[in-house]
Amino acid sequence: MTSRAGVNSRNPTISDVAERAGVSVPTVSRVLTGAARVSPAKREAVEAAIAELNFRPSAAARVLVSRRPQTIAVVAGNTSRYGYAETIRGIEMAARAEGYTVMITVVESADEVEVDRAIGATLSQALAGVVVLKFDPPGVAALRRLSTDLPVVALSGTRETGVRQAVLDETGAAEELTDYLLGLGHRTVHHVRVPPSRRVDGRTTGWRRALLKAGAPVPPLLDGTWAPNSGIAIGRVLAEDPEVTAVFCGNDELAMGVMRGIADKGLRIPADISVAGFDDHPLAELWSPPLTTVEQDFEGLGRRGFELLLQVVEGSGGRRFSSELPRLVVRESTAAPRGRGT
Repeated sequence: MTSRAGVNSRNPTISDVAERAGVSVPTVSRVLTGAARVSPAKREAVEAAIAELNFRPSAAARVLVSRRPQTIAVVAGNTSRYGYAETIRGIEMAARAEGYTVMITVVESADEVEVDRAIGATLSQALAGVVVLKFDPPGVAALRRLSTDLPVVALSGTRETGVRQAVLDETGAAEELTDYLLGLGHRTVHHVRVPPSRRVDGRTTGWRRALLKAGAPVPPLLDGTWAPNSGIAIGRVLAEDPEVTAVFCGNDELAMGVMRGIADKGLRIPADISVAGFDDHPLAELWSPPLTTVEQDFEGLGRRGFELLLQVVEGSGGRRFSSELPRLVVRESTAAPRGRGT
């Protein structure tokens, strides 16, 4: 338990109140805002903790009981990567059109303390609802910690049960991309994975499903990081294996790194090895050669997610799930195998 000295040395937070009262952060938020009923015993414990810690809730929380909030919180593990930034832009544009403002909370890791800190700071505001970008472990952890009393929508590439959700069907798109590469005549397709949000992501699932359906060998997974240059070393390794003729990378930046590594070994793309990416990053069509990829409408994902949330906020019910299949974009980085590995 947080010591009195530790709390008094700084301004107490909603998380401190929850710890002192022995309840969850969402319970404290409900007491402060009156947004939902709380048992008398829990209310008394929270009020006692507030008095003991001399906690002063934010002005936004105090006005929540008197008018409908006009702020949407976006909870994300990152804001600078292409997919994250475009999704947040879609949310913000749709929210602004409806008269809502957007606040962003970054959850820097899936560590329980970090997640509680971020969620506590978010719930101390007067919110109409929350959109969670469930693209990575921090996003998954944050979604689990959010109160179900507050309207919540998750955005990702794989479906999550028990929550309103807008998704990009990464599994279906990855399966289509792998089918395309196999259809060119490649015996199999190697896969360089970006860090998954859970044990297996949709892109990897679709890749494996297509190979198994075609009766093609399933090569061992190769793990990249979010840093594009992590693909360089992987590309060099792949170039040393004469059996490798086609590679599907988990995103375009990683694919660019892999292409660089392959070129470092004196091989040509796609004459020796075909390489495909995922996401359709703005640089993908400008790369040399232009990159075959899957176009993911991240901005549209953000808009669809906000629309689902708005239906709940305004009490109109509506759909709980929205899905869209990303589009395969064929460019010059892929071709039929021309002797290597055949």
